Formats: sequence, structure tokens, C-alpha cells
Amino acid sequence: MKVLEDVVWSEKYRPHTVSDCILPKQLKDTFQNFVNKGHVPALMLSGSSGIGKTTVAKAMLDEIGADYLVLNASLDRNIDTLRTEISSFASTVSFSGGRKYVILDEADYLNAKSFQPALRNFMEEYSENCGFIMTCNFKNRIIPALHSRTSLVEFKFSKADLVKMAGQFMKRVEIILKENDIKYERKVVAELISKYLPDWRRVLNELERYSATGTIDSGILASTSVENFAVLMKALKEKNFKAMRTWVVQNFDSDSSIYRTFYDHMYDFVKPQSIPSLVLLISEYQYRGAFVADPEIHIVAFLTNIMLECEFI
Repeated sequence: MKVLEDVVWSEKYRPHTVSDCILPKQLKDTFQNFVNKGHVPALMLSGSSGIGKTTVAKAMLDEIGADYLVLNASLDRNIDTLRTEISSFASTVSFSGGRKYVILDEADYLNAKSFQPALRNFMEEYSENCGFIMTCNFKNRIIPALHSRTSLVEFKFSKADLVKMAGQFMKRVEIILKENDIKYERKVVAELISKYLPDWRRVLNELERYSATGTIDSGILASTSVENFAVLMKALKEKNFKAMRTWVVQNFDSDSSIYRTFYDHMYDFVKPQSIPSLVLLISEYQYRGAFVADPEIHIVAFLTNIMLECEFI
């Protein structure tokens, strides 16, 4: 993992203590209390991507000196994972002599019919030796039995919280850019943070990618939208559902900008005869978006329809 940390800013500059995490005071106090007591209970951390759920989970466990295993549930995890990786880890004694932990990242992608019910039994069986922390974007995808065995902590931020956190993150970003000898326009960096907050990981990824030019200027604001959209259109044209879904996971936010982006750029990617169908799809899905339970699935359905019904240039 050392090589990765030396390359990827989001890992290299990941906070290792709760106090360094960029979170509202009430959330930070909650996690700090667990650290002060030296015991982290079974938790379900719920909120949008890139806001620090996994970071604060690792930070707590690092601070109390616990051994832990991190598994990304979005990577085709199945019941065999329980029988091998989780089981072998949870059943052994920690080298440090304390309690061990399993962090299940993006647990809402775990199979609700096989993996999640089995996980419930594992949490009970190894409760004396091993604790579990789940992170998820959509808590409604987690079965009730797991909700009842964990304490839910929701990462919800008020406008006042966002303003404070944006200021804190701006200071951290400036330190990172100066450390890497990157020239930058402060106003542009502030606008980028405002565009994606509170997805701190997304901001760092965009800054790192664009920093290859040696300067962070207004070009990054155009680059983040146009280049990413081109990647999505390539996936749709090739009918590559997996690549499209990956794009959604990495780029989706809760606003309706994706519909406007399609509307503004449709002549650049779609043949003229497909324009009427695309406009109708944009209108239909934009309207329905106000009523859906799961916005991510809604966007994937929208893109799947485009993939099937439109002809690309």
C-alpha cells in the first residue's frame, strides 16, 4: 500500500486521527468519544461518496491501535468472502491483544439475499473478538437485521457545516499544493471545492489529475466536466454497462446537472435522428428524479435507456 500512498493524493493525505478529519463538530465529538474510551462499537456510517466515512473509520481504529481488515463490498463480494477472508480474520486473536475490526466499505452493494443475512450471523458469532463497521451511500439497501446490530451514524451536513468544512478543506488543499510545488489560482480552487463539496476525495482527485500541468487554473473547471462527460459517452457508445456504472459511482452527485449537460452537448455525441428521443428521455427522467427513492439507480436507468435507444456519432 505504500506505493499507492506515494502516488494517490486521496490516500497519501488521508487523515489518521479523528481530529484531522474534516467533519462537523457534533460528528467529530461522537467519534472522538469512541477513541477516548478505547472501544468502537458496531457502526453503520451512512452518507454520500467521498465525505470521509471510511477515513474516519480507519482513523478511529488507528488511534486505538486495533488490527483491522478493509473489504470493498462493491467488488463482486459474495458468500465465499465470509467463509474465507472475514472468517479467518475474525476468528483469530489480534497480535496487539485487543479487539479486531472488519470495515465493510460500500456495504450497500452486499447481496441482500445471501451475504447480508450471513453477515448478521457472523457478527453475533465473533462479537467477543471482532467488531464490524459498515459504510454505505444508501442505508435503505441494508437489511433491517444489520440495522438492529449496528449504531447508525448519518453524515448529514447543514449549510453552516458545509461553509466551515469548505474553509478547513481549502487550507488543507493549499498545503498540499504548496508541498507539491503546484502553482494555483486561489479563486479557482475555491470554486472547485464549492462545485463538489462535500466530496473531498473528488476534489483531491481532480486537483491531482490537473496538477500534471504544473498550474491549477480556470482550465480545471472546464476539464472536470467536458472530459468526464466524454468518458461517459464512450461507455454508452460501446454499450459498456460496467464502465457506465463505474462512472456513475465515481461522478454522480445529487443535483440535476447531468441532464443539462446531455442537453447542451447532445449534438456532439448523438446522431441527429436520435435527438428527439434523447430530449424526451431527458425531460422524463429529470421530472421523475424528484420522486425516486434511490437517485443513483435512477441515473443508471436513464443512461441505460440512452445506451439502448440512441445512435452515437
